Amino acid sequence: MDFIREHADHQPAAGGLRWGVEPICAVLSEHGVKIAPSTYYEWKDKLPTKRQERDEALLEHIRRVHTDNFGVYGPRKVWLVLNREGIPVARCTIERLMKADGLAGAVRGKVKRTTIAGTGPKPADLVNRNFEPLAPNRLWVADFVRREALVFRMGVRDLHRLAVVAAG
Repeated sequence: MDFIREHADHQPAAGGLRWGVEPICAVLSEHGVKIAPSTYYEWKDKLPTKRQERDEALLEHIRRVHTDNFGVYGPRKVWLVLNREGIPVARCTIERLMKADGLAGAVRGKVKRTTIAGTGPKPADLVNRNFEPLAPNRLWVADFVRREALVFRMGVRDLHRLAVVAAG
């Protein structure tokens, strides 16, 4: 495989023919080494790309800087430290790698969580997911809508007539 990778797309002389993967595989098969071009391409696709190799090397530096500073440095400060150390890297790359590795800096102040999903009892399903009543005034639904900063609208609908019964 390394032989094919080294010699594929090689031009032996100026203006000469370029060697491709298929002709190289054909010559190797004639000499008893049977390798299909698809096998070479499958092997080539499994090799790490240059970006993946650089990401691994950068991730080691990022983890080192992050742990040396007690895990409080976020992407911006890690980026500043790495550039100061002479490791040129873009800040968006630091952000991407830190997010993928689960690293985050300290957040100043108290983190506010407005919604905590999946906790507490869930309301009962009183209509058993049947939203097609047989007669008027059998099934009403209510909804609250926030339009602007502090303006709320409330509406009640009759699902048989699809009409608004009450609004506020």
